[in-house]
Amino acid sequence: MRRQRMGILAAILFLTVHPASLALVSDTRAEASAMRVLDDFMAAFNARDVQALEKTFHFPHYRIASGSVSVLGEAGSRPDAIERFIAATPGWHHSAWERRKVIHAGAGKVHIDTRFIRYRADGSVIARFDSLYIVTHQDGRWGVKARSSFAP
Repeated sequence: MRRQRMGILAAILFLTVHPASLALVSDTRAEASAMRVLDDFMAAFNARDVQALEKTFHFPHYRIASGSVSVLGEAGSRPDAIERFIAATPGWHHSAWERRKVIHAGAGKVHIDTRFIRYRADGSVIARFDSLYIVTHQDGRWGVKARSSFAP
């Protein structure tokens, strides 16, 4: 048992200090492009514009939340998405990013640690949710490929 723990500890230590484990790559152009996509995502969401929101996605688009994975296979597959969200979120008026921190960035993919806030019309907070957005470069453009959220 002790030998097994030592082996696990050695593997963790190797992965944290070995140069090959340094997968974090900084790509400022990719980061800026990904942030613009998130700006467009939030603007479309707040405008309740499903078509504009879908333009920020790559398909298939994945969302992991509430213990399940939702897959949007193509644009237009859920035209009532925002109405369903509003019905399930009483009092929601708009949302905003509270935090957006790039945790990994490369030429074709950016992982962003986020927190967004849902607000009522009077500016009071409904809730805050941590999420991970994966923004990819495909077919000549940047878009959200996947989201994993603690939001319902």
